Order: sequence, then structure tokens, then C-alpha cells
Amino acid sequence: MEKLKLSAVPDDKPVKLTVELSAAVHRDLVAYAEVLGGETGQAVEPAKLVAPMLARFMSTDRAFLRVRREKRTRR
Repeated sequence: MEKLKLSAVPDDKPVKLTVELSAAVHRDLVAYAEVLGGETGQAVEPAKLVAPMLARFMSTDRAFLRVRREKRTRR
């Protein structure tokens, strides 16, 4: 089996955010949670994956990181 991009989901103080997902994205999120739960041996609530997935996406988006770095150096 290939390694998933997410590992353990950190338990952090949450900020409530309401989002709407398409049915297809929700099905994929549920499937991802099932696969991750199988790898870690612990049940994973699909909603708990959204924040780490977004964080992972943003931390690997080179264009976003470049713009963010440029904004910090202009201050």
C-alpha cells in the first residue's frame, strides 16, 4: 500500500468553520477516513481530516508560499 499524505490527525484547539462540500468530495473524504483509520488502527471522523488536508495543501503550494514570503519581507 502507498503512503498517505496525512498521518495522525493532531488534536488542536478548533476554530469553527462551516463549509459545503459536493457529494463526490464528501464520499472521497469518508473513503479517505476509512483508509487512514485502517492504517492507524483508530477510527477517524471525516470532518477532522479537512483542516490537516488544507494545511498540507497550503504547505506544499509553491506559488502560495512564494507570495506569502514576499508579503512578509515587504513589511
